[in-house]
Amino acid sequence: MDHRVVFAALETVCKDNISIWCGDSDMPYGAVAKRLVTCMRQIQEHGRELEPVVASFTTVYHHYDFDAQTPGNGYRTLVKVLQSCLLHIIHKGRYIVSNYNSAFFRADHNASEMEAYCRALCQLRALFYLAQRLINNNDYGQLYSQQDGDLSHMFVQEYSSMHKACFYGRCLGFQFSPTLRPFLQTVVISMISYGETYGKHQSGLGMAALSLLTSGKYVIDPELRGAEFERITQNLDLQFWKTFWNLTESGLITGFNRIVSNPVQVNFTLTVPPVTLRLPLASDPSLSATVSPPVAHWGPGPVHMRLISYELREGQDSEELLAFSRTDPPPITASHLPWVQKQPRSPWLIIHFHGGGFVSQTSRSHENYLRNWSKELSVPVLSVDYSLSPEAPFPRALEECFYAYCWALNNSHLLGSTAERVCLAGDSAGGNLCITVSMKAISSGIRVPDGIMAAYPATLLTTDASPSRLLTLIDPLLPLGVLTKCLNAYAGAESQTVQPTLGSNSLSALSRDTAMLLSDLTQGASNWIQSFLDPMRSSGGAQSLASSQMTSQSSEHGRISPHTSTANCAVTYPQGFEPLRSECLALVRPTSSPIVRNPFVSPLLAPNNLLRGLPPVHVVASALDALLDDSVMFAKKLRDMGQPVSLTVVEDLPHGFLSLSQLAKETEVAAKICVARMKQVFEEEHPTSSLHKRPNVAREMQ
Repeated sequence: MDHRVVFAALETVCKDNISIWCGDSDMPYGAVAKRLVTCMRQIQEHGRELEPVVASFTTVYHHYDFDAQTPGNGYRTLVKVLQSCLLHIIHKGRYIVSNYNSAFFRADHNASEMEAYCRALCQLRALFYLAQRLINNNDYGQLYSQQDGDLSHMFVQEYSSMHKACFYGRCLGFQFSPTLRPFLQTVVISMISYGETYGKHQSGLGMAALSLLTSGKYVIDPELRGAEFERITQNLDLQFWKTFWNLTESGLITGFNRIVSNPVQVNFTLTVPPVTLRLPLASDPSLSATVSPPVAHWGPGPVHMRLISYELREGQDSEELLAFSRTDPPPITASHLPWVQKQPRSPWLIIHFHGGGFVSQTSRSHENYLRNWSKELSVPVLSVDYSLSPEAPFPRALEECFYAYCWALNNSHLLGSTAERVCLAGDSAGGNLCITVSMKAISSGIRVPDGIMAAYPATLLTTDASPSRLLTLIDPLLPLGVLTKCLNAYAGAESQTVQPTLGSNSLSALSRDTAMLLSDLTQGASNWIQSFLDPMRSSGGAQSLASSQMTSQSSEHGRISPHTSTANCAVTYPQGFEPLRSECLALVRPTSSPIVRNPFVSPLLAPNNLLRGLPPVHVVASALDALLDDSVMFAKKLRDMGQPVSLTVVEDLPHGFLSLSQLAKETEVAAKICVARMKQVFEEEHPTSSLHKRPNVAREMQ
């Protein structure tokens, strides 16, 4: 939508509301009318100041795209997010104008809604000023600058002090697809409920389930929800995030995923002992290279994997493969059932590395879409359960993934594949490992995979500023404070190196705790639904807090903490403007370890000689992901080297959309794009360096 049309509509809505609430002296709303007038005037001011800034961005942001067919970069995203916020304000403003005389008009509720979006608009205005600094200081066409350490420090400093709660209350998820907002609200409420008891009890997630019985208060009181979520995301330690994200490992969730996803004939875990492997050299198969087992931090150890196959294929029921099974007794295969026909080995093989910020989750968390891949592509999938940080920082995970790749090449006949074509696939941290494993294959002289499908990969593990990383201020799934904790853990800055245990006992204990938590989630959800069915309760519960907050916020243009000093702030905002400040500073430790600039940690920083020879790389990114600019710059780097690469940017989805593929039509379409890219790897006989010129699959499928 043309930004000029949006700003014109905003100006009209503001004038209409101000005229109504100032002009009718007989209106019964009193203080609420004054709040709305104050709020609409602030919105009007923000809109007038932002319009020329947005206009300046729209004239140049196409220079930062990957190519003309793939519009997508952080500057575009900031404009899109701002427009989403303005459209919400316009919609709400028109509703108020049309219904303020209605007997059912809830004046306080609508005033609180408008005030929330006014605060969000104020913070977005600050992000645009920060983005202006980036666009003025970075080289032409560059989305980040490694040389300007002061700029990155300024970004972290501003994140630490800026108010973020407004993005997690009434405005939660406004920038994403509407179908995902209920899910995001559930995640945020669950996280806050768990955070209430985190550190106070010793029985883990099971005790946290008790707080979900009262989770309805975070629905009827959105301001409280936002404040609590800000506190949690700013100051809780890494162990909190590890345990919360591992909810996806619970028996209840994985059981549900297995019900709604495609059934498969083969699904069991393997433990491969640490023995030296020998693989033929790619340049001369008569010679071989030696691949040692993983040794970093605690010496040789086994590598854990999961084999998934929609159809039972030759080799998958062999005694040799079942000997690697982690279950006792070995899994019962379907080969003895008379109606199951064993299929020949597939010429294809997917080797998958899961996401989770290098600190959490396993192949079990990602089973739902791996099952779909196996069916849709008719291919076995081998997913690697690499060791996690901070117990196993770099390079342990990379060593294990590379070893698993080499083992799979040597033992593909056991996996139901001839491995004529091998595709590495992964999301987020797993996308990083797909690229770095391929780099290790190149440097070792062995066969490289035939292609890579990396969904929203982490290619730059530093806190260098970029326009898309400004989104960490408003992202409920990837705040900067959480992102830096994960990056520091992988770099070893928060190392707690001990040999991890992945036995059935630890997994079953986790399942018990998470099952207790999720069993009470039903009651919490019931409270949530009931709050929507009882609007008077909702309005009354939020009224007192909203009114008290407006008393302190209406002065100083809604400044959350007027006494907060910004003397040390490196950012100079236009005269008369200051973003809202948080009551408590976020503790964000920048990624200062030199390890984060190791090319096998941040492949975006790798020299050309380490990247030359990569197979075709297919990156599927999201326009609303804080890591978008990393994907754009990495794809540009490969393209400029003449390496085969494609980039697809999907709209309106958060980081981690693969795991949400069954929640909305948009996530389902994005998941199909990933499948299409892998199919391209398998079916393309002669990959060329012109892949970046292919049409945008996202547009075709939408």
